[in-house]
Amino acid sequence: MDSSGIIGESSTLADVFRLLHKVAPTDSTVLVTGESGTGKELLVRALHRRSLRNDKPFVPINCGAIPRELLESELFGHEKGAFTHAIRSKPGRFELAEGGTVFLDEIGEMDISLQVKILRVLQEKEIERVGGSGPKQVDVRIIAATNRDLEEEVRLGHFREDLYYRLNVIPIHLPPLRERGQDILLLAQSFLERFCEKRMRKCLRLSSEAARVLLAYPWPGNVRELENFMERLSILVDESPEGLIQVSDLPRKILDAVGEPDQLPPLPEAAPVSSGAFVWPTLEVLKQQNMGLREFLDIVEARLLDEALEAAAGVRNQAAEILGIKRTTLIEKLKKRGLKAD
Repeated sequence: MDSSGIIGESSTLADVFRLLHKVAPTDSTVLVTGESGTGKELLVRALHRRSLRNDKPFVPINCGAIPRELLESELFGHEKGAFTHAIRSKPGRFELAEGGTVFLDEIGEMDISLQVKILRVLQEKEIERVGGSGPKQVDVRIIAATNRDLEEEVRLGHFREDLYYRLNVIPIHLPPLRERGQDILLLAQSFLERFCEKRMRKCLRLSSEAARVLLAYPWPGNVRELENFMERLSILVDESPEGLIQVSDLPRKILDAVGEPDQLPPLPEAAPVSSGAFVWPTLEVLKQQNMGLREFLDIVEARLLDEALEAAAGVRNQAAEILGIKRTTLIEKLKKRGLKAD
């Protein structure tokens, strides 16, 4: 599990983690793509957390949730009297993020008239408030995300080609859940554990038959849909000595989509229906992930460091205690990764 909350062991997700590990410490612009519900914001937050800007603000803005006429002011701010109801000057998200990261979520929804102003930020590192009399320099890293095919949007004339290429310096694609194999079961069990703990009830587990059904379902809503289903089950499934979720407990929507459960293929050997036992990595794992030993160990260490820091709310002494190492050792490891240690 990554400190960002992205859970998975599939090869497709391993490719994402490798990119994350390499790109995060740089200042390069990143474009994250993927279907709705795949966890794009979690990935972007992980990029910021592992960056050299991690002690500065992370400022998200959903370009599809704010009316077009208000979005420019939200992004760049406005001066007093710039428009009706502008009774005082107000800084925009780019100014608020000074030194940190601006996350432009659903950038494919942005009106083309505003896109040129985002291009200016990327090229000139400056903005101009609505009603302002001159540019302001800003120092931010821009990370964008979208569930749209921006190349197709460019072809249709809905998205500026020059902006697309400026954003697409480092593309990271999050795979849909249906392409992540047994990650579905890892995620399902993790969600069940969280929701059951929250409700102070015995932790539920998936029966092998229920697990087969979940693996066969296409998950059009991706991880978000799976999380919602697991929350529902943590509430509705009755207590039993075994604590197992049976096929009969699954939503009708899933059962209708997969057909007869007894016609589904068997579970792959050693499928992670429940969490608990530690599984040692093997040489086959390195071969499958196309990694060398050093790269594998670096990624494992980075993820454990991030998880400990998150659990300790960024307090280095506590993080070191969680990891069972000295604070000075932790600081050296953070410096080695290019992260600020204070």
